[in-house]
Order: sequence, then structure tokens, then C-alpha cells
Amino acid sequence: MKKVAIVTDTSGITMEAAEKLGVFVIPMPFTIDGVEYLEGVNLSKEEFYEKLNSDADISTSQPAAGEVMDLWDKLLEEYDEIIHIPISSGLSGSCANAFTYAQDYDGKVQVVDAQRVSVPQRASVEDAVNLVKEGKTAQEIKEILENEQQNSSIYVMVETLKHLKKGGRITPAAAAIGTVLRIKPILQIHGKQLDAYAKVRSMAKGKQTIFKALEQEMERMGVSAPEDVRLQAACSYGYEGKEQWVRDLEEHFPGFQVEYDDLPLNLTCHIGPGGMGAAVTKRLKF
Repeated sequence: MKKVAIVTDTSGITMEAAEKLGVFVIPMPFTIDGVEYLEGVNLSKEEFYEKLNSDADISTSQPAAGEVMDLWDKLLEEYDEIIHIPISSGLSGSCANAFTYAQDYDGKVQVVDAQRVSVPQRASVEDAVNLVKEGKTAQEIKEILENEQQNSSIYVMVETLKHLKKGGRITPAAAAIGTVLRIKPILQIHGKQLDAYAKVRSMAKGKQTIFKALEQEMERMGVSAPEDVRLQAACSYGYEGKEQWVRDLEEHFPGFQVEYDDLPLNLTCHIGPGGMGAAVTKRLKF
């Protein structure tokens, strides 16, 4: 049986959580006021939010080619193959870059475009861990995970339009009108797409809209029982209502145990503080 290493990035899992799972993680880089930082290395969540709230100039970036390939080279001294699960190709160029780098590794590195970010991306990583334990090869794991691309969606309600405007995802005029009308957009991330899903004017309405969206996703995937679905909550770091949000989800979906994690920093960079959301992901059967 081949020895397979799993590599991912901090778009879906923290470095601490990855260590517990036995997977290897590449920190996502940020440029803040002209200085480059690496998440979990020289930039903590607390420091990131302090800079975000102070209106620092923050932009996301991609892991350097040398950093990715140096890790692969080191791992291949001990492992036979690598399965690499980066952020969705629709949200970052790092996935396409990894495909390019892997061409020099004679099939020993398999890059998966699971088309996920945040808690659904973590679900893909955890599925890969279980598939490795089952004795699957890197190529087999890639095929299984990419066949599941459409079996997950995440919905995020945005508290402020400021950061969407700053990142160029909405126009200044739309942001100004939305602020005056106290509109809270709900974004959907499904497959490669990050799209506007709905607009609401209250937290209560936003939660009900997300509940309905999750129900529709379960119906689309043909699943409804807790053993067939992973229900996951995610909020911007420091969001004060996250415990209540988890309870709300568990009350609306009785019998489900809701998983929780903070939204990754490279997604929060565009969403801003106060973001909260939930994802539904079809479970792989082992």
C-alpha cells in the first residue's frame, strides 16, 4: 500500500487542526499596508482583525511556488504520493498554479479542485484522511473528491458592505445605497462561484433565509438525515453570536450536530467582521 501525504492550506483549516489530523498545511499569505504576512506564522487572527478594523490596506495573495514545491519535495522523501487540496479554483489562482507545479512530479502529486473553501474545504480534507486510511491512492482520492464538487454549498450573511466595496465586489454606489437601507447581503459559495444570493434587512430574516437555502440544498442533493449530511456553521472571528447561531441551527434542524469553525481570514478579508453563515455538505460513505 502506498504511503500518501495530504496537503491543504489555511483557507479551510487552521494549522493547529491540521496537525491534529496529521495533514500538512500551507499558510495563505496577505499583504497588509505593503508588508507580507503568513496566516498562523507571523499573523494571528487577533492581529488580522485589529488591522482589518483599523482600515488597513489588506489584500490576499497566493503561496509562493518555492514554498509549495519545497514542501512537496520534503514530503516525497518519506511518502510515495501527495494529495493536495487547495482553495477552490473559482476563488484563487493558487489551485491553477498547483496544477502547473504538479506537472513536474510524474503523477506523484495529485491536485484536487474540490471547489470548496472554509468548513466544506475542511470536510474534503477530513474525507481524504479517511480515504487514505482505506488504502486509496492519491489518484483515486482525487477522483472521489472531485466527483463531490457539487455536493456542498455555503451561505454567508455580511454585516457591512464596506469590505465588499473595498475589494471591488460591489460598486461604491451600491454600497452607499445598501448602507442607507441597512441591507445585509447573503452570499452563496457553490462550486467555483461566489454570488449574491439574497438581500435582507435584519438578522432574524437573514437566519430564516439561510435555513431555507440549506433545506433546498439538501433536497437538491437528495439527502436529509443527519447521517447523510454535514451541517456546519462559520462566523467571522470574534463574532459574538456564534454560540447562539449554532443553537439556532440545531433547533431548526433537530437531530443534527452542528460543526463550527471561524471563517478563514482570506474570505473574511472581503466579508469583514460580523459575517456569519452555514454550509451543508453531503457526507461521503466509507
